Amino acid sequence: MHGTRKPSLRQRSAALLLAILLGLVLSPRQVWASQGDTRQLIPMGTAVGIKLFSDGVIVVSTSDLNTSGTSPAKDCGLKEGDLILRINNEEIQSTEHLQSVLQETGTAPVTLTVRRGGTTMEKKTCAVECPDGVYRLGVWIRDSMAGIGTLTFYDPETGSYGALGHGITDVDTHVLMPLSAGSIMETTVRAVKKGQRGQPGELKGDFSFQRDLGTVSANTTAGIFGTVSDESFAGDARPIPVAKAGEVHVGEASILCTVSGDRTESYRVEIVRVSPNKQDMRNLLLRVTDQRLLDATGGIVQGMSGSPIIQNGKFVGAVTHVLVNDPTQGYGILMENMLKMAG
Repeated sequence: MHGTRKPSLRQRSAALLLAILLGLVLSPRQVWASQGDTRQLIPMGTAVGIKLFSDGVIVVSTSDLNTSGTSPAKDCGLKEGDLILRINNEEIQSTEHLQSVLQETGTAPVTLTVRRGGTTMEKKTCAVECPDGVYRLGVWIRDSMAGIGTLTFYDPETGSYGALGHGITDVDTHVLMPLSAGSIMETTVRAVKKGQRGQPGELKGDFSFQRDLGTVSANTTAGIFGTVSDESFAGDARPIPVAKAGEVHVGEASILCTVSGDRTESYRVEIVRVSPNKQDMRNLLLRVTDQRLLDATGGIVQGMSGSPIIQNGKFVGAVTHVLVNDPTQGYGILMENMLKMAG
């Protein structure tokens, strides 16, 4: 069992008896795992398209209406990053839905149920009729996003996956996007904008909207997580042990990523610093040393977030951010910390 001696029949019987006495229902696999089994996952490095739909609509900004010179949204106290959940107790599903409700209520007073951080509150206001006949609050809102990222791991036993190594935030408000639904899609990398000092690079690709690879069930500060719909998509890739934080050290390592077409390759990097307890999840400082990757991308670019980090045959973590002033370097999260957020 991954470097440990298989328990004897007598040992398994004793463990199972103890489980029964404690009122637990454990399979033999779970009993053995309690004796120190190491979790094993398949490192992926596959570029994927990501679609997320928010729970409610996010306030991007407020603005004055030309007709009145005022903004009902601003006047009632709405702020950038607020999440509008309901109007008059009707749950808001999208930006179009919100506008439809406003058309129905006209200039009548409405109550907005708003979430700000961890607090839910109510705001009362009235829409203003504009010259085009549309009723508006003077607020810019967003209900979805789409982009490219990298699949970090796949667990063949549960069908679950993790990606990005950091959460998806709204591009304007920088607030972690509250998730209503989401999916990952097949993607082909068509071009690369190379990273330069002060200007992060970027992977550019085409999404395949014909078939989703899986669902997104959680958007957390340590990445997005969900379930894969096609168990065969990992091909013949094999799982490897997840490294414990104490096993990760400064020195040579490698990352898996897709920077051209749909071909995933391994590239050399160096772990420069290990900070396992950093609260912002930037546990690793990496430097790209592989000239092939430097020639192709300039180093770490947007879209490579989630690229698996491998050291000494173990799954160390995932790439998360690029250093803006030095694209040859970037940060990574330890796999142990990423898995804690996966639940």
